[in-house]
Amino acid sequence: MTEALSVTLLLSLKVAGTATLLNIILGTATGFMLARCRFPGRDLLDTLITLPMVMPPTVLGYYLLVLLGRNSTFGGWLKDTLDIQLVFTWQGAVIAAALVTFPLVFKPARAAFESVNPQLEQAAEVLGLRPWAVFFRVSLPMAWRGILAGILLAFARALGEFGATLMIAGSIPGQTQTLSIAVYEAVQAGEDGLANGLVLLISAVCIVILLAISHLARARDGRS
Repeated sequence: MTEALSVTLLLSLKVAGTATLLNIILGTATGFMLARCRFPGRDLLDTLITLPMVMPPTVLGYYLLVLLGRNSTFGGWLKDTLDIQLVFTWQGAVIAAALVTFPLVFKPARAAFESVNPQLEQAAEVLGLRPWAVFFRVSLPMAWRGILAGILLAFARALGEFGATLMIAGSIPGQTQTLSIAVYEAVQAGEDGLANGLVLLISAVCIVILLAISHLARARDGRS
């Protein structure tokens, strides 16, 4: 493996891993909230945060550019106040990957928490556990297999994210050029050998992740 390919692979893993970590926190918390809380507009909120699953990634990337660009209100405030520039950075690629893959963690998490018997949580509360303890000692342990399957799927999707990442982070070798963007650039440059190697690498990683998801699904079915 060449040094340039190693750098691209490590950058892709960093972007996908950071985006997945963000979604583990945000997607799991949102899934639990919508599974347990009843409030007006819950279905509308579910629809809005599921939109990235069906919208074209380039549209999501355009939204991010409008929101985070240097000339936007929020992007200008970030730059002027906190000296944070997200466009054409690997952090911008993380935000794009996190946005695209958020529903892949949120939806399984919500379904997993809804499958947990609420009477078990109520019994834990009667025994004196605080709400956070009920979550970490009852709800999360019983739902983690479903959540983990979503997390692995989100990581694989983030690793192959292209459209939104290209829109917000561009294609700067060694800085923002992930594996999927490198494939595009290699094909455009007529470097078929490099493109073939990158495609095989991405395919191998995705196959390993999908096998892990299948194993988790069988394990969950065996318990049910």
